Amino acid sequence: MKKLLPLILLIIGAGAGVGAGVFLRPEPVAEVADANAEEGVEEAAKEEKEHKKDDHAEEGEVTKEELTHEFVKLNNQFVVPIVVNEKVAALVVLALSLEVPAGETDNVYLREPKLRDSFLQVLFDHANMGGFEGNFTNAKVLDQLRAALVEVAQRDLGKDMAKDVLIIEIARQDY
Repeated sequence: MKKLLPLILLIIGAGAGVGAGVFLRPEPVAEVADANAEEGVEEAAKEEKEHKKDDHAEEGEVTKEELTHEFVKLNNQFVVPIVVNEKVAALVVLALSLEVPAGETDNVYLREPKLRDSFLQVLFDHANMGGFEGNFTNAKVLDQLRAALVEVAQRDLGKDMAKDVLIIEIARQDY
């Protein structure tokens, strides 16, 4: 009897698993056999997209063809240590993007190492001056930081190339 009980439980468990699998199985997807029906769906989607594009243009929104600037997100985040009494007391992590003329994304990525070095120097200086202490997300504090970042971006890339620096994410972790 002791050897029979585990066997019975195994059979009941397997049966319950199969039953649950059958019961919870998703319904089969109906495939479209008619190629004309697929073409009709594609045409309807294209018409809807054009209609939405016309609606946006009427509302004064910018279409893709009218864009003169684009945003380039720098590949990695910036990590800035906050040092107090010769010990790391906190880390600030930032994600930055650059506003550049349309079509200049590749030029930014080619110069990214130099740009990252310059940005890190500005961020370290900002941290050493206490810029990440207290209410570091205050608009005035962030405007000063952004202005310094724009200045070095324009120095490294050119005034006509770097229009603005956007602080996409900012977080501080205290230790």
